[in-house]
Amino acid sequence: MQNSIEVQRTFLATIVSGVEMGTAIRVASVVLLTALTAAAAQVSIPVPFTPVPFTLQPMVVLLGGAVLGSRLGMSAQGLYLLAGIAGLPVFAASPLLPQGALRLLGPTGGYLMSYPFAAFAVGWLAERGFDRRYLTSVIAMACGLALVFACGVTWLALFARPAAVGFDTALRTGLYPFIPADIFKIFVAAAVMPAAWRLIGADNPKSLIPHP
Repeated sequence: MQNSIEVQRTFLATIVSGVEMGTAIRVASVVLLTALTAAAAQVSIPVPFTPVPFTLQPMVVLLGGAVLGSRLGMSAQGLYLLAGIAGLPVFAASPLLPQGALRLLGPTGGYLMSYPFAAFAVGWLAERGFDRRYLTSVIAMACGLALVFACGVTWLALFARPAAVGFDTALRTGLYPFIPADIFKIFVAAAVMPAAWRLIGADNPKSLIPHP
């Protein structure tokens, strides 16, 4: 029996409709999102009581997943992590945390490693039309951000080096201080995609393509 869930064109596929979605477009899109993620990392505000800074990265990760879709969004964030592991200065500047692979072992490693999965989740929901209406876009962005925090807090509590801090401290330093700002980010990010769809006149949720 055919899957009842239908897949819609991503925003990227829609704006390049009429042009073959070839390898060059896919690669360029992934590289661009990787660069935007790295740029967003440089807009960071250190917080004195936690090693986790405020950054614009989560918004870029979530929006990038919505625009590119699950696979390309995940690929872009995977490339971002590979660039960081290779030693390129793509992670947020920090006087305490090193660039390179050791950053992933530190207290912010869980947040960073969650990005491919968060982008995939938002992209998967966007491919099912969640990004075309504000309320469903909020749901998609919230799901992606929940993954970021779940991975980040768990890593900080159990696996971070040089020392894990336990869930109580991880929640107090890695979640609670960020809730107000990130709720605001969700509401802003969720408004972007429906507005973009309206701008190109392609916000009809029934314009479907069959699920392969």
